[in-house]
Amino acid sequence: MCGFAGELRLEDGRADVAAVAAMTATMDDRGPDGAGVWSNGRVALGHRRLQIIDLTEAGAQPMVDPELGLTVVFNGCIYNYPELRGELQQAGYRFFSTSDTEVIAKAYKEWGDDFVDHLLGMFAICLVERDSGRVVLVRDRLGIKPLYLTERPGALRFASTLPALLAGGGIDTDIDPVALHHYLTFHSIVPPPRTILRGISKLAPATMLTIDADGHRTEREYWRPSLVRDPAKAAWDERDWEDAVFESLRLAVRRRLVADVPVGVLLSGGLDSSLIVGLLAEQGQHGLATFSIGFEAAGGEEGDEFKYSDVIAREFDTDHHQIRVATERMLPALPRAIAAMSEPMVSHDAVAFFLLSEEVARHVKVVQSGQGADEVFAGYHWYPPMRGAGDDPVGTYAAAFFDRDLDARNAAVSPRYRLDRDVSRDFVAAHFGAPGAETAVDAALRLDSQIMLVDDPVKRVDNMTMAWGLEARVPFLDHELVELAAACPPELKLAQEGKGVLKEVGRRVIPDAVIDRPKGYFPVPALKHLQGPYLDLVTEALHAPAARERGLFAESEVARLLAEPNGNLTPLRGNPLWQLGLLELWLQSHGL
Repeated sequence: MCGFAGELRLEDGRADVAAVAAMTATMDDRGPDGAGVWSNGRVALGHRRLQIIDLTEAGAQPMVDPELGLTVVFNGCIYNYPELRGELQQAGYRFFSTSDTEVIAKAYKEWGDDFVDHLLGMFAICLVERDSGRVVLVRDRLGIKPLYLTERPGALRFASTLPALLAGGGIDTDIDPVALHHYLTFHSIVPPPRTILRGISKLAPATMLTIDADGHRTEREYWRPSLVRDPAKAAWDERDWEDAVFESLRLAVRRRLVADVPVGVLLSGGLDSSLIVGLLAEQGQHGLATFSIGFEAAGGEEGDEFKYSDVIAREFDTDHHQIRVATERMLPALPRAIAAMSEPMVSHDAVAFFLLSEEVARHVKVVQSGQGADEVFAGYHWYPPMRGAGDDPVGTYAAAFFDRDLDARNAAVSPRYRLDRDVSRDFVAAHFGAPGAETAVDAALRLDSQIMLVDDPVKRVDNMTMAWGLEARVPFLDHELVELAAACPPELKLAQEGKGVLKEVGRRVIPDAVIDRPKGYFPVPALKHLQGPYLDLVTEALHAPAARERGLFAESEVARLLAEPNGNLTPLRGNPLWQLGLLELWLQSHGL
């Protein structure tokens, strides 16, 4: 787990090594254990390293393999790298390290662009061919690892974080009106390739971008799960599906133990993280380090779920850490958490993960986490209504998920950012209308697993853990498990108020009390019920000179929300005022 940056000159001239070094330097939190910069004519690469596999200097990056004529930088982890290494050794390749980075280089040499099909893991990769000048950029199937891009006159730059690209200079930082409407609709999610800034884009998940020496580009999607029923599994009954999911999840958890350092678990007390702990215990992980976080209550809402995480900690005798965050500690952390966001993220969980990661990083460098189970196994409240959506599945989805309709979005922004079309609804309609999803439930799950999941829960975990040099692994996003879940009949996933098939798997491993509890999350009540210093923070941000000069939001809407800061929550129980304030706070934190 690391951070990298680079520049590729698309015209004559040498890459700007100083700019690449400046971009790389912003990511020392992602990679506190080492740094390197490499250049060769029109290409320059920089890397910050978090040592997880091969703790020696042999695993340092950028990694140059003169025998193969390849240079690689990489962020993530290839869980099957030992098996690939053995296969490549059989094919005659010699290795000078024990790192997964070197396996990537050899795999590319052996299989060309198809090398990505052999990788099991999370990754963003840049490969440079010395002799041809060809550059390959690729992102993992579920978008667990980020990759941002910006075009400059005669050059393409890329980095693991958006702020890193800003540090290189020369970015068009105007707000993208379409992205702004997505942000205000999709609970702060801006689908790729857009970001909130006009001048920066992001590579979509499961996408490979190749740039030849003459500047010719090819972009292809190399993986997409099918959400239709598999005829080969037509005879499977409920027990068959449960057995298959159990074995696939067991394998996914075991794969994510590969490391040369200890691995812990972020334990929320819900089904997903509890199941990870149970499966790790089953596989002999005794004395496992587990971590839970809780906040002070606010607005009559509890701020912790320790009673459930404690059940699991006792059941499996883990080395458990309860992290209690007092209000006076959370407020100073907010600016740092917001600054750690590569893109503005309105979910309250972000600050929870930031503070949790700060504590966890004192104990371990790698954790497993339960993100993705809801989007893969239908755990959210908007999936059951999709069964009866009839002729308007898009409207049913929008009613449950959208924060605002077109009129409300236009009312929230100043005139120059208003749009005539509901671009967010159009985006959802296009997704729902695409082939490869058998039912409306399948279409909603596909949209959420390919868009919402990537740019909310997964990005949140990556940004907040990496802010403290902590690597988070998400077994529910093992792509083979995702493929299996995609083929699973929706009624099995929707059973038992959601995640039915997963709950039955859980009953084989963990106590029923955790499985049958009300659905929870990382609650941060102070950001939902804005009052006191939190309300002051938002008020100051929206009235700051930078905000007035920018003029993003309609003054009448800002005044209305400030007059009644907790009057109306979104369908997802978010605070509309926090959504506006968070965007301004993020822009101001990066000097924009």
